[in-house]
Amino acid sequence: MPKRTHQPKTRKRARQHGFMKRMASKAGQAVMKRRRLKGRKKIAA
Repeated sequence: MPKRTHQPKTRKRARQHGFMKRMASKAGQAVMKRRRLKGRKKIAA
């Protein structure tokens, strides 16, 4: 069997989709706001 293609990296995920990255832009802040209003348990990776 070949190796599985998805080899996740925690740090890379956090840097691309994490809280700090989201809050860095106006659009990202809007994403966070929508997720809070929706009542998400986790708002950022």
